[in-house]
Amino acid sequence: MIRAVVVDDERLVRKGFISLIDWASLGIIIVGEAGDGKAALELLEQREVDLLFVDITMPGMSGFDLIRHVRQCFPSIFSVVLTCHHEFDYVQEALRLGAVDYIVKTLLEVENADIVIRRIVDRINWEDSRRSVPMVGQEKMMNADSALIFTPLFLNNQERDLYQLTVVRRNQLLVLDDMWMSPLVHSIPKEELQNEIKNHLEGRWQTVVVTGLANHALETVNRTLQYNLPQMLFYAADNEGLITFTYHDMIHPNAKPMELTMNVLAEADDLRWALDSTEWELFVHKVWKHRPTAAVLSTFGHMLCQTWEGLLFSSDEIVQLKAAIERNITWSHWKTWLRRFSDQMQRRMVELSLTKEVMFCLIKAILYMNRHAGEKINQADVAAHINMSRSYFSQCFTRFAGETFGEKLRQMRLNLAKSLLLETTYPVYEVASLAGFEDDRYFSKLFRERVGKLPNEFRCDGGKL
Repeated sequence: MIRAVVVDDERLVRKGFISLIDWASLGIIIVGEAGDGKAALELLEQREVDLLFVDITMPGMSGFDLIRHVRQCFPSIFSVVLTCHHEFDYVQEALRLGAVDYIVKTLLEVENADIVIRRIVDRINWEDSRRSVPMVGQEKMMNADSALIFTPLFLNNQERDLYQLTVVRRNQLLVLDDMWMSPLVHSIPKEELQNEIKNHLEGRWQTVVVTGLANHALETVNRTLQYNLPQMLFYAADNEGLITFTYHDMIHPNAKPMELTMNVLAEADDLRWALDSTEWELFVHKVWKHRPTAAVLSTFGHMLCQTWEGLLFSSDEIVQLKAAIERNITWSHWKTWLRRFSDQMQRRMVELSLTKEVMFCLIKAILYMNRHAGEKINQADVAAHINMSRSYFSQCFTRFAGETFGEKLRQMRLNLAKSLLLETTYPVYEVASLAGFEDDRYFSKLFRERVGKLPNEFRCDGGKL
């Protein structure tokens, strides 16, 4: 069992996270919890711990500081970041410090919690397998050079589907952690195999042939498959015919560190790829080259929806885009989703009667305002940043946003204030200042008018309206 500790300064969030998941079924036991970094370090001195779930934003010692300290003093302990932030720089910094994964708390639900935690368990098992090489004589060895690997696309898929295949009936079917393997001791013609898979499994299972397995320990093969196969399939699933990988390629995948793949998407927030065909090709090529995980792409997709709702897309369109994200199980699906995002954005540009150059400037303005909403910026500052005259910028911005610059900036500052109220313990007057409001009484009055509750009431209710 993996012994885990949850560190989060919000007690209700901490308790809710612990109660959300059936930890034992995933091979994890929660051996403790802490409300801050100091308490977490004291706990680690007293108990044996394998895994820390760490909130980024905590008073005193931040999550970043705690991960850095744990890596120095307890190098065998793995860290996973808990965050409410969709911003890539937060996640990127945590990964740079050595965290093995991250969880966006606002996206974690009962329906996807097991998948998220299993991914982390698989990563830890894989890392452990790199730390020590098991004795070959103590493990069952593969007795075939090739094997069919079946991965279910839906949680309710049953292995009886697989027994419809002649090749499975002729060979052994092994149950791995969350996939099935049929070693090809007795093979059948490739064309017959492809037809059977298409007729019986298409749309419900992903199937791949892995070669070069002979004389490898089954448990080691299992760990390698669990860790590397999903990512390799993600980018190969739209290939025609039966996909084939070599085990050597799976042991030495051509994968980039996660922080590098995050940069590819972080650089795409200017949306040039969505309005320009050349930029689209460059963007798609970069994603294919750096191969961000499905989780990273999902975070990127949700970030796009969150940033551009009410500006480039209506609420109904955002609901549809978010629903489509949950159906994206391969890179091919994601390309279709991104193309749909691009097409809808271009239609919006035509509706607004704006040129491509002006659209780029306005998108740059919104991104600048989001990053600096808590600072003393005004319309002149933003217009200067995008090299546009103040009067022309004001005219275009109102058409683009459907409201004045001042109104939009106030809304951004209120959104920033909401995040600070939920993710920190700062007093209201400090939240007001950090969100760009000079007068905390004006802030409280405006917050109640726009949100329906006073700031402290909003915080006490956990953001529920």
